[in-house]
Amino acid sequence: MDELLSWWGKTVGQNHALRLVDICLRGAGQVMLQNNPVTGFLFLLGIFWSVSVEGAAAVAIGAIVGLVVATMTAILLGSDETSIDQGLFGFNGILVGVAVPTFLVMGPETWFLLIIGAAFSTIAMLAISHVTKLWGVPALTFPFVLTTWFLVLAAYSFGHLPIAGMGPPALPSPFAEPADLSAASFLNACLKSISQVFLINNAVTGIIFIVALLASSVYAAAFAVAGAMVAVAVASFLGANPADMSAGLYGFSPVLTAIALGCVFFEPSWRVALFALLGTVVAVIVQGALDAAIAPLGVPTFTAAFVFVTWLFLLPKLNLKPHGHEPVSDGIMTGK
Repeated sequence: MDELLSWWGKTVGQNHALRLVDICLRGAGQVMLQNNPVTGFLFLLGIFWSVSVEGAAAVAIGAIVGLVVATMTAILLGSDETSIDQGLFGFNGILVGVAVPTFLVMGPETWFLLIIGAAFSTIAMLAISHVTKLWGVPALTFPFVLTTWFLVLAAYSFGHLPIAGMGPPALPSPFAEPADLSAASFLNACLKSISQVFLINNAVTGIIFIVALLASSVYAAAFAVAGAMVAVAVASFLGANPADMSAGLYGFSPVLTAIALGCVFFEPSWRVALFALLGTVVAVIVQGALDAAIAPLGVPTFTAAFVFVTWLFLLPKLNLKPHGHEPVSDGIMTGK
């Protein structure tokens, strides 16, 4: 893998078009905090696999459009080149590009919304990073969360933005009939917890995403799997809605939290593993809390639970050995 990346790096350095491809692939990889073009390529492959099975071509097209628009916006604005090269302006854009076709009916007006949203996610990334750098923490996916909340909430005000996949605004009610998961259902829920990081409800895509993480970091893959297992187990223990749990909707933020705390921002160790475990369990609880809090608005929480929990676990500046990443300008931190 190192030889492949070395060859790719030399090739990219000699071709401007390939450099843009490399930046975009790294942007896709940074969704799970991985600065690796092979990982990004496999993430895109996982998205396209899901699309080929479910027929939602707009999701795959939106992913590419959002990724490229967000990246090009950063380049045209003359943003920090190190951040651009590491794909740190693309990951929020690709998530916007996946989310809009998932929750809204696509048409000319909705594609316009997606493009504007992807470009705005870069502005949001720059703005939020300027604030979070004062705290010494990264922006993470909060630009995506904030941008997409604006986009999908706007659908309630504009008649040419029809809603496809959001429930009606309503106060939540406690779920009273939890069900035990079989071994097969547990595995399926774990895999979908990983695929749902990209808002994809497909177990095979979850497997592809694990392989993608392995291409970058064994630790990242291990913490993603462990995070998914912990999330599903805790959600089941607490009596979460079985349908939501089986679809991975209680697991995607904990998966990201486990990766971030377990091996991206801290050097892996048994103390860090316990710290990440606590963060993962808290992320499940926060996911449920945010689902209840935002239900009256009729919009998804997206990765807000991951963002808030990871910020809170990074802010104390505990005596845990930090990973060897160096923060770059604008308070944006790299992922390995």
